[in-house]
Amino acid sequence: MEHLHYIGFDVHKKWIYYCTKLADGRIVQEGRIRARRDEVLAWAAGQEQPWKGALEATMFSGWIYDALRPHAAELQVAHPAMLKAIGAGKHASDRLDARKIADLVRMDWIPQVWMAPPETRALRAVLRYRNLVVRQAVQVKNRMAAVLMEHGVEDSKQKLHRKGYFQDLLGRLDEVPEAVQDLLRSGRHELEWFAATQRRLLRELKSQPALARRVALLQTIPGVGEVMALTWALEIGDPHRFASARRVLSYCGLTAALQ
Repeated sequence: MEHLHYIGFDVHKKWIYYCTKLADGRIVQEGRIRARRDEVLAWAAGQEQPWKGALEATMFSGWIYDALRPHAAELQVAHPAMLKAIGAGKHASDRLDARKIADLVRMDWIPQVWMAPPETRALRAVLRYRNLVVRQAVQVKNRMAAVLMEHGVEDSKQKLHRKGYFQDLLGRLDEVPEAVQDLLRSGRHELEWFAATQRRLLRELKSQPALARRVALLQTIPGVGEVMALTWALEIGDPHRFASARRVLSYCGLTAALQ
């Protein structure tokens, strides 16, 4: 164990700052690596001693974790808010942050988060993009309805975005400027693209063998549709990582902060 190195990584968009320490806290090496896969792999391959490390969870920690994990004796991903609470200090810098994380690694104090497998993270990204598309579609619908109200056009809110009704409505907009009609047509084209895209993304997700059986089982629960089933399967991941149902509910934000 005395030859094991403890490494803290402070991850940023362009650079990864690292600090390597021994068990007694002495610094062996520190520096920075350009946040590129080839340079990260080259750095990892050059480490002669076995090492344990940790990095903070960020939006781009996934690929760094995947690149470093095969080279480490153990690699952890830390909860960012809890990490800041543990290692809070008045004077912070990238180098000092890397040192603090290295200290937490050697003391086994890393507030670790579960890291989903790469395949799950990839499918989760598809689902989240589908959700973004749906939100954008709602924004376009609201914008189109607002444009009609601004020009005193009476319409049926329930039917407005049906193709046949919309085409009939356009034919009755004689007093609405042509530029505004073009805006409405553009919004309609956007909605059609959004609808086609979100359907395609759902088909891709449902076709995944790893998800199909689990989603089918979840949909046997009354009130659970395909989107909710996909969301549960991908966002929760392995349910056995939770010690109790109460913790699952807390993770989903379904429990009150004050009881």
